[in-house]
Amino acid sequence: MSEVPTYRKIIHIDMDAFYASVEQMDNPALRGKPVAVGGSENRGVVSAASYEARKFGVRSAISGVLAKKYCPEIIFVRPRFDRYKEISNKIHKIFYDYTDLVEPLSLDEAYLDVTQNKKGNPSATLLAQEIRIRILNEVGLSASAGISINKFVAKIASDYNKPNGQKTVNPDEVLAFLEDLPIRKFYGVGKVTTEKMYQLGIFTGVDLKSKSLEFLEKHFGKSGAFYYKVVRGIHNSEVKPHRITKSVAAEHTFDVNLSSEIFMLEQLVRIAASLEKRLKKHNVSGKTVTLKIKYSDFSQQTRSKTLPYFVSDKNLILETVQELLYQEKMKDSVRLLGISLSNLNTEEKKAVVVQLKFAF
Repeated sequence: MSEVPTYRKIIHIDMDAFYASVEQMDNPALRGKPVAVGGSENRGVVSAASYEARKFGVRSAISGVLAKKYCPEIIFVRPRFDRYKEISNKIHKIFYDYTDLVEPLSLDEAYLDVTQNKKGNPSATLLAQEIRIRILNEVGLSASAGISINKFVAKIASDYNKPNGQKTVNPDEVLAFLEDLPIRKFYGVGKVTTEKMYQLGIFTGVDLKSKSLEFLEKHFGKSGAFYYKVVRGIHNSEVKPHRITKSVAAEHTFDVNLSSEIFMLEQLVRIAASLEKRLKKHNVSGKTVTLKIKYSDFSQQTRSKTLPYFVSDKNLILETVQELLYQEKMKDSVRLLGISLSNLNTEEKKAVVVQLKFAF
């Protein structure tokens, strides 16, 4: 008698246009209007856009100038991260009513392993629906969800019926779902990799599945094995309730471009102080200091140095940053500076997950 397969029950919850939706919730005058959080019509970068703005092509990470060009009626709003975190905490409290296996990816999305859950409900689909209804009723915001046997498929599925929808990919549907999927929708396949895959004749999951492991490793290196497995529904990464912070960073985009290292150093003093606060909050220190520089033409450069000891003090960090700043001459005026600390003194705590078979 063949062994009955076991599956995890994974839900990926993704809030709909989170930052912009919070602003529209708090300010009724913004509801139904194109809103961009962050940036301005003269400079800066958009952090998030409402669905009304997205219809015009406004997206996160584009410049405020471009957002204004795409949508002349765009309304720019300053981000309020303390408020977003407050709302995020309320949403996460709801998650923990269902399972302790919650892995936050950011303020607005998280994985939940509900294989065994506090409600004793065997249907992950019904649980996801209940969670979304509670978020809407108790917080006032809509969320979308993807439900499947692993994090990879659940993440992709959550984007299918946005906003305010959900999609379940049952165990017996996973392979067909992945085979039909456009390669650009595979989580982890960015624009550059998509173009490379197109050149190799890979346009959908079934095209990817037809390639051998050797072929994929030859053209994509270590990522080749990942692509080979996920298109076959193999993704064994567990939901980790205690995500380990790999780096801590602070950065700032300036209203006026900086053209002198002296002015840059003045700003880096402030950024280092902000970074020190974040390090103390997380109770971590690190060895690798990285200076991030974004120029007026939007090109980006990073310079790093690894120290023989752990640091968290702003003065020690700044000492290294100053060395990195003067490492070579600036090629243009600077619009953004950032400092990050990685190679942290953290240890991963592995979650124990029990796999059982339940009906989806």
